[in-house]
Amino acid sequence: MKTNSSIATIRAIAKRELSSYFTSPVAYVFLVIFLLLAGFFTFTVGSFFERGEASLSAFFAWHPWIYLVLVPAVGMRVWSEERRSGTMELLLTMPVNAWEAIIAKFLASWAFLLIALALTFPIVMTVNFLGNPDNGMIAAGYFGSFLLAGAYLAITCMTSALTRNQVIAFILSVVLCLFLILAGFNPVTDMMTRWANPAMVEIVAAFSVITHFDGFQKGVIDTRDLFFFLSVIGFALFATSVIIRNHRAG
Repeated sequence: MKTNSSIATIRAIAKRELSSYFTSPVAYVFLVIFLLLAGFFTFTVGSFFERGEASLSAFFAWHPWIYLVLVPAVGMRVWSEERRSGTMELLLTMPVNAWEAIIAKFLASWAFLLIALALTFPIVMTVNFLGNPDNGMIAAGYFGSFLLAGAYLAITCMTSALTRNQVIAFILSVVLCLFLILAGFNPVTDMMTRWANPAMVEIVAAFSVITHFDGFQKGVIDTRDLFFFLSVIGFALFATSVIIRNHRAG
């Protein structure tokens, strides 16, 4: 019974949060910007037509960088707005567990990002119209992109719980997500090999989203990559709960 009650609570909060995205023009602006950037980097910067191959490698290759700014922009308000308006105190006094609110808010924002990702379907239709791509590889790329967005979002939820200032939450999350990119970025790893041994470089690269997202782009769903993204999400949400519980205790 308690489990059913928790699921109902999470569903109710998530539904309210997801609806709140579409009550302001910010959500629509985000969707338009995301779709424009995805198309621009795929077809213009990625030289899609010049490549002469039916694949979406140019499309997925830019996702870690596009999400670097856009995902924190979506998630920075999740808890910062609650703290700024004082509604966090009200939420925490209600018969709702902190973890229920955390999961619900995260799932609502993640669902919004899934909607944005799903709206890129014209790109998939284009590549299928022009050639005969490996749609299994494309599906794996989308799955990896969804997990990547979730990892960035969980980190943003954590930074959003730290401060009531959305700009500070945004900057902190961008810095943390940028670290997760640069840890496995080729220019960075090449530079590290000059003064660090290969084992150390591999350890640092193992914390990079680039390293783990690469497999999904190639159509390979490795349990280690799946575990990495789920671990980042789990750890960031756990840290969020610790921050919120300390806020409640304070």
